[in-house]
Amino acid sequence: MDYIQAIILAIIEGITEYLPVSSTGHMIIASSIMGIDKDDFTKIFEVQIQFGAILSVVVLYWKRFIQSLDFYYKLFVAFIPAAVIGLLLNDYIDMLLENVIVVAVMLVLGGIVLVFIDKVFEDKPQKDDISYGTALKIGFFQCIAMIPGVSRSAASIIGGMTQGLTRKSSAEFSFFLAVPTMFAAAAYKMLKGYLDGNLTFSNEQIKLLIIGNVVAFIVALAAIKFFIEFLQKYGFKVFGYYRIVIGLIILGMLAMGYDLSV
Repeated sequence: MDYIQAIILAIIEGITEYLPVSSTGHMIIASSIMGIDKDDFTKIFEVQIQFGAILSVVVLYWKRFIQSLDFYYKLFVAFIPAAVIGLLLNDYIDMLLENVIVVAVMLVLGGIVLVFIDKVFEDKPQKDDISYGTALKIGFFQCIAMIPGVSRSAASIIGGMTQGLTRKSSAEFSFFLAVPTMFAAAAYKMLKGYLDGNLTFSNEQIKLLIIGNVVAFIVALAAIKFFIEFLQKYGFKVFGYYRIVIGLIILGMLAMGYDLSV
């Protein structure tokens, strides 16, 4: 991996992590087109640059993170399902992640859901307050995203909407919930890599990681602001169609013999 490839992957991470389009699917396509070898460093790089994306939420919504302990209690309640189920099914999830067909199919199916989801909640009463029960239910919805290609953002936002939250409140809580969820997942992968003896970096690789995190952070800041405004005006339909196209592109590339192994 060279610097240009690292920057492109970081841009993709920053854009797609908080949008309901699945960062996994985009990473698969980008890595394949650029011919990046899926070695140990590349896999760690794609996980580690999530820290940059996580930091963007903390910086953008810093006032919410110092508002009250109640905010953290609700985040913890919402995080519990992913923590428990993620640990129990980690090996199975990794196995699914290696199945590109699963990623592509879930992109398409998830896209179909997003095309019609606004109609489902169109006439239902909406609120902004999040109770502990609502937080827990959103946490279980987030677990659906353990199936690669589903999109953590989409699953948790829709989970919030099923509980009567506005699109904005659902999206923002999804961003907040991403902080402990993504941090825990990335930290676990890093620890596992260290214990397996794969976590050793050259000076060049350290530079790539620093650049990747900085780029992911900056791009994620812009992506979050864009998404909130776009979602309130236009809803999910555009993202749904986009997901369907990306999923079909992956399936088409597989049919043409491209090696999209992850």
